Amino acid sequence: MAKIIDGKKISSDIKDEVKSEVEALNKKGIRVSLAVVLVGDDPASAVYVRNKKKACEYCGIRSISHELPGDTSEETLIKLVDELNADPEVDGILVQLPLPGHIDEKKVTDRILPEKDVDGFHPVNVGRLSMGDPGFVSCTPQGIIELLKRSDISIAGKECVVIGRSNIVGKPLAMLLLRENGTVTVCHSRTSDLKEVSKRADILCAAIGKTEFVTSEYVKEGACVIDVGINRGEDGKLKGDVAYDDVLPHVSAITPVPGGVGPMTIACLMKNCLIAAKRKAGE
Repeated sequence: MAKIIDGKKISSDIKDEVKSEVEALNKKGIRVSLAVVLVGDDPASAVYVRNKKKACEYCGIRSISHELPGDTSEETLIKLVDELNADPEVDGILVQLPLPGHIDEKKVTDRILPEKDVDGFHPVNVGRLSMGDPGFVSCTPQGIIELLKRSDISIAGKECVVIGRSNIVGKPLAMLLLRENGTVTVCHSRTSDLKEVSKRADILCAAIGKTEFVTSEYVKEGACVIDVGINRGEDGKLKGDVAYDDVLPHVSAITPVPGGVGPMTIACLMKNCLIAAKRKAGE
């Protein structure tokens, strides 16, 4: 019987841990603050920002919201980032992506100070990750490692295959799996014999944004499958990159969609905000 990895429960545990630590900091007069910047009225982005605000409220983290119109200039947005960088009350800065087409996303995210980059996108933090040094890690890959560890799934010595090479998930996840002593292969659209490569995996992570792309033909018997995809099916329901019902009988553990990786992203964002505040306070 496959183990269904419960991301809702694990993310709730992490938020409770963060809440407890935030309360302890408050007693010392230290307040944890996150600034969230939303540009435009993208519906999905608005939902994400709303969920982040709720998580902040639950954890006792002060949420500072900046909601700007879609025609905001790049110059204006960068000026706001500079102001938040200089604000001693702000521990973490998150600029919600995607940004409108006339704004250079990289220019904006690179402007955030590495010590306030709780999304883990800044080149300095990416470099620290690749070298194994302390720094902020992109929240979704970080959440996947937490899911595995808290589900007692060992990574060390395992054959790990990541399908997808994005800067936000695929690449940082590969580096985190390496850090945990996994043997890692990264696959992508140009990979030859993708099915054969993925069937070697003890831990298979699908992060390609293609609805139910990974079927049982891609999965080794007894593998652990992590589904990072969040896609809207023709029936309007959320579906992952993995054909869940087809794959389920063949695996030892699997994350559902929804309720698997998704909730972990915001939980790890809360954890990163806490870490930023503690580092600033010398804790």
